[in-house]
Amino acid sequence: MATTAPSPDLAIIGSGSAAFAAAIAAINRGKHVVMVERGTVGGTCVNIGCVPSKALLAAAETRHAAAAADRFPGLADSDVPLSFADLIAGKDALVGQLRAQKYLELAADYGWEIISGTAVFEGRGEAPALRVELAEGGARVIEADQYLIATGAAPWVPPIDGLTEAGYLTSTTAMALDRLPESLIVVGGNAVGLEQAQLFARLGTRVTVIEALDRLAPFEEPQISRTIEAVFADEHIAVRSGADVEKVLTTDGHKAVTVRTTDGTTEEFRAEQLLMATGRRPNTQGLRLNSVGVAVDDRGAVTVDDRQRTTNPRIWAAGDVTGGPQFVYVAAAQGTLVADNALAGADRVLDSTTAPRVTFTSPAIAAVGLTDEQAVAAGLRCECRVLDLANAPRALVNRDTRGLVKIIAERGTGRILGVHVLADGAGDLITAAVYAMTAGLTVEQLAHTWAPYLTMAEALKLTAQTFTTDVSKLSCCAG
Repeated sequence: MATTAPSPDLAIIGSGSAAFAAAIAAINRGKHVVMVERGTVGGTCVNIGCVPSKALLAAAETRHAAAAADRFPGLADSDVPLSFADLIAGKDALVGQLRAQKYLELAADYGWEIISGTAVFEGRGEAPALRVELAEGGARVIEADQYLIATGAAPWVPPIDGLTEAGYLTSTTAMALDRLPESLIVVGGNAVGLEQAQLFARLGTRVTVIEALDRLAPFEEPQISRTIEAVFADEHIAVRSGADVEKVLTTDGHKAVTVRTTDGTTEEFRAEQLLMATGRRPNTQGLRLNSVGVAVDDRGAVTVDDRQRTTNPRIWAAGDVTGGPQFVYVAAAQGTLVADNALAGADRVLDSTTAPRVTFTSPAIAAVGLTDEQAVAAGLRCECRVLDLANAPRALVNRDTRGLVKIIAERGTGRILGVHVLADGAGDLITAAVYAMTAGLTVEQLAHTWAPYLTMAEALKLTAQTFTTDVSKLSCCAG
């Protein structure tokens, strides 16, 4: 028998970044919040995404740097002792700590209830309700004034002959292995695939990356793709681009992956493990959204307007479940927006034109704004400049000049339309670019701003200077 609890102002399905941001904003407005989570509290980022992957990447980077005797003479070039099981255990401990501090304890401090169970919508479109099948048994019906769908997304793989039978890893299960594989095929050369490929290669696995499009990082600037491919070659990571996976078999304990290339030929690759990094799909199955008039697109993403409202005026959605940019900070901003609009009638919208993205390879990839191709497609007259990191003092000091900074500006006005970076610390550098674009700076203004010497961020100013100056003819600290 289902029980009905007092009506909350906001009922939230999910407990990740969007959900917590909305709950905090609602509580700060004096509202009553109830949250439903069917799995582990914290969502993707802290449990299986940003936190664990970056923790493992940092460990792999430390091991790689310690062996880089060619860049730093005097360092030992022998293998660094490594226990993969200990590495995973350390990652798990960090995840547990952050989940407790930043989610469970935080919810308790703010005072909202987290219900463990599976929620589905029921009722009529104009009077929706949630029925929660409780994890401890029984059911509960929640009738709220407003609802937020914040169920996130999960790894998705295309239908491939033999894949299910052969078995495969995702970015989630790869970070839960109890043993480092001797060899690994990574299918997918975008952000997740690049990070996972370099992570395992630096820990000692022989890695091959297969990408269906014609280059790695296919949605970044071509200069960045070429350079990251060179980085992977330097680190003995094999790459096969322009290749679609046709079938997968298990042979002698290994995965045999057959691909068809753009010229129509087939090739076979073998490895102990296969990691599918082919994208993510929203978690909307089983919510019975159609019963309350909530529309989804052909990928299952909840359809929302620019206020995050769904096609049901009392139901909202935020984060990865909406099919937009899958970044934790975007989800958090959308969650706060929902609380403001749903509970206070703020009628706010988000400007995502300066939302950055970072791929945590080493060197890292980061970007904000338009690519060269996007600017042209938008009918903008633009001009671009690319700074090779051989002209960046910080890169010279680091003994690693692999990378670049590219600025795209509007011709005539000099307004910055996009910034694209491949460099150590690219995520920090792109933050400065976000501020510059948000403030509406031109390349001339950026070229005359302060930049501390011997920082990678100085490369941003140097790139702006290349619009009018040959920076190779400047002294090392000339501003």
